[in-house]
Amino acid sequence: MGAMSWPTQDELHEIRKIVSEMAGKGTEDVRVVVSPYRICPLGAHVDHQGGIVSAMTINKGILLGFVPSGSTEVALSSGQFKGEVRFRVNENHKPRQTISKGEEINADKSSPSPDEFEWGIYARGALYALQSRGNHLAQGIIGYICGSEGLDSSGLSSSAAVGIAYLLALETANGLTVSPRENIEYDRVIENEYLGLRNGILDQSAILLSSQGCLTYMNCKTTEHKLIRPPMFLEDQEAEPQKGYKILLAFSGLRQALTNNPGYNSRVAECQEAAKVLLNASGNKEVEPFLCNVKPEVYEAHKFKLEPNLAKRAEHYFSENTRVRKGLEAWVSGDLRAFGELMTASGLSSIKNYECGCEPLFQLYEVLLRAPGVFGARFSGAGFRGCCVALVDAARATEAAKFVRVEYPKLQPVFASQLSHGTAVLICEAGDCARIF
Repeated sequence: MGAMSWPTQDELHEIRKIVSEMAGKGTEDVRVVVSPYRICPLGAHVDHQGGIVSAMTINKGILLGFVPSGSTEVALSSGQFKGEVRFRVNENHKPRQTISKGEEINADKSSPSPDEFEWGIYARGALYALQSRGNHLAQGIIGYICGSEGLDSSGLSSSAAVGIAYLLALETANGLTVSPRENIEYDRVIENEYLGLRNGILDQSAILLSSQGCLTYMNCKTTEHKLIRPPMFLEDQEAEPQKGYKILLAFSGLRQALTNNPGYNSRVAECQEAAKVLLNASGNKEVEPFLCNVKPEVYEAHKFKLEPNLAKRAEHYFSENTRVRKGLEAWVSGDLRAFGELMTASGLSSIKNYECGCEPLFQLYEVLLRAPGVFGARFSGAGFRGCCVALVDAARATEAAKFVRVEYPKLQPVFASQLSHGTAVLICEAGDCARIF
């Protein structure tokens, strides 16, 4: 394994040792699920409307060591949270919110309260997803879960990474053979049905379908996907692809659970309302109200009928789809500078049209754009908390990270003080899909 490889052999050994002590088994009996975090360079906020997206995993994420428990009991401990979670796989778990896949969203639909969000909720959600789709589980697990050390995972799809880790562990313990596409659906059930969050399938698709170093392209309406191999970048035709760029993660210090922020579900509701207006105007009111069902020419012909907020949401959707298409062309041709400019435009549209984010994220985004060697930047994740992501010239990544560490605290000293200096800005590489060691 190279210097940037994840997980390291030491990390795998440590987690196996912890689980072997918990379960009274040998370390050779312990399996480890590796479930990476993801970034979305282009295609933000369109997956829930069936848009087209791009994504890649990074060499950071969730590790879940486990052994079959030998009974129906699940017993879990965490490297980040106190206490132990226990339940049985023959228990029936009801969803926190009963929402069907195609149901129209009410912006005021309540989300789980913070006290409901104890850390074992995703494990119970994984059991619910498997049970609700007809799987019979007889074997529990004894497990230990942890995220990459010192990393604030907000904005990196940590919820999807955790959900997928539990799905893979429970499936393996019970001898279930499940395809990546089925697990994309199962994790959607965890997030949409069990937790009541109205996100799309970008996160789980990236985590389950990615391949080492590739950019994953996906049509969220058809679920068609393809892996775009890393090209020889224009800046250095002789270099290995991974030496052409690095991924810079810069954290704001702002933390809030997405499911407890009404802004996210409100934006989804506004997108659906915009779709409904446009479909009605074009004589297609019987079609499901998602913006992917609105043809671009219909949008252009009838967008004047949208009230200002709905017009902004629709403009983001259609312009973001265009940016993804142009971005794929730039990536294939090795033009990182053009790809980065599209990322930056995506970030600006997220601020101006989708209207997500807040002052600390705006300022962090602007600092990244001033950093040396940065090709482009945008919010990572939903943009209601967390971090920004940038593509940076590999030769200047260390210099860029130092610049952000110095400049951001000048603008947001309180939030910056909540970050560890060593993990406030991270230099990462593109990763691989979720897998089991």
